[in-house]
Amino acid sequence: MANDLKKVVKLSAFTVAIMNVTAVVSLRGLPAEAVYGVTSAFYYLFAAIVFLIPTALVAAELAAMFQDKEGGVFRWIGEAFGKRIGFLGIWLQWVESTIWYPTVLTFGGVALAFIGMNQTEDMALASNRLYSLAIVLVVYWLATFISLKGLGWVGKIAKIGGMVGTIIPAGILIVLGIIYLATGGESQMDFHDNFIPDFTKIDNLVLASSIFLFYAGMEMGGVHVKNMDNPSVNYPKAVFVGSIVTVVIFVLGTFALGVIIPAKSINLTQSLLVGFDNYFSYFKIPWLSSIMAIALAFGVLAGVLTWVAGPSKGLFTVGRAGYLPPFFQKTNKIGVQRNILLIQGGAVTLLSLLFVVMPSVQSFYQILSQLTVLLYLIMYLLMFAAAIHLRYSMKDTKRPFRIGGKGNWLLWIVAGMGFLGSLLAFVLSFMPPSQISTGSNTVWFVVLIGGCIIFAGIPFIIYAMKKDSWNTNDPENQFQPFHWEVAATNNTIEDTTQNNVDSNNTDEGDKNSEVK
Repeated sequence: MANDLKKVVKLSAFTVAIMNVTAVVSLRGLPAEAVYGVTSAFYYLFAAIVFLIPTALVAAELAAMFQDKEGGVFRWIGEAFGKRIGFLGIWLQWVESTIWYPTVLTFGGVALAFIGMNQTEDMALASNRLYSLAIVLVVYWLATFISLKGLGWVGKIAKIGGMVGTIIPAGILIVLGIIYLATGGESQMDFHDNFIPDFTKIDNLVLASSIFLFYAGMEMGGVHVKNMDNPSVNYPKAVFVGSIVTVVIFVLGTFALGVIIPAKSINLTQSLLVGFDNYFSYFKIPWLSSIMAIALAFGVLAGVLTWVAGPSKGLFTVGRAGYLPPFFQKTNKIGVQRNILLIQGGAVTLLSLLFVVMPSVQSFYQILSQLTVLLYLIMYLLMFAAAIHLRYSMKDTKRPFRIGGKGNWLLWIVAGMGFLGSLLAFVLSFMPPSQISTGSNTVWFVVLIGGCIIFAGIPFIIYAMKKDSWNTNDPENQFQPFHWEVAATNNTIEDTTQNNVDSNNTDEGDKNSEVK
């Protein structure tokens, strides 16, 4: 009966592109890079070359290659390195998003705080930890409730929210910056600064390494590839459109923010709203600040919805094939992964309580952002390595979208850059940024190192505990076998057939001997 109630939803390339932009682009990240002034453009372009573009290209090839098979990154990594490592990949994609929710929702709380007309009071409210905690929990559980309504709801709200809460505000911010400078406004950013950063100062790279998280998520649409018409064409198209829009928004948006706020006054959680306030005050339209705050908050909701629907669906798809206990395989009447969403909500609630022990909202924001970066980068390292491995282990498999026409040299360059860029960002992410007060260095390292060990270790424990009873043996829930499983089965059949042939030949020979 539940299957009859499920409705097949087909997503267009435009919808997936907007979902990708909504998932990848968050204007909350602009203040962190605006600190660097003109040099921020170098970081954006560098990260785009060594991370965003490789991610988009590799994800497009892998998603199109396995367009008729479920699993997302579990499928991609598992085909190369086996089920255990594949499970680690899909788990990391899910758990990093769970840790990420409090940080992005903190920004949503700041946006709501700036609905008022008094900037001083708004800033004070935004800095209140109890207020931030309340907003994080209310908005997150609202997003969970909407996600339980199904992918159709998520797609509609994500598309509208991505436009209203991310793309349009980014365009407005960029236009405001241009008009501000054209009308004689004083720029707080020195455009004569060096474009290339001083690489002798390692501290300059630490905070900038978080830019990889700004670009993360372009591969997430892989779990929706089966919900698209003509995915081998439309999915790569959606990825490329989303990548271009992402880079433009980040570079020009950061410049626009740096023009209106001095670098020394930038606050990671509040400066975007303060920047809009300053622009609207300059143009004598301060009442637009409240409208912009509401739009940005709606964009946060849309972004959270996109992530709630993505990684949790991927984990659920894998779990129902017997990789998670039956409790995690439960759905509601329209087939949405109910229990996984509820468990995820409980984890977000517990993480949000860190507001109480961290010295400030900003330090909480930064340390969770770094932990998210570290966990996600492990998954990316596996994904880039898997793409190279599969070119050799599945060299004859059809690739509707392929990096490079002939040979593997271009893939080695693209995936190799992605791997090395991810590795560099992973190492740098352990270092506390000198530009931000994060409290005790001991707490910083304990949370990051301990968090990586614990969260990366859990999937191995779950896999080791896996039981046959976890598999419901429902044909609809069965995960298509990996290519190496099929090959092993075929070899077994061939060996059995050959043994039978040999046995028959032996019997015939014995009979002939008896006749003679």
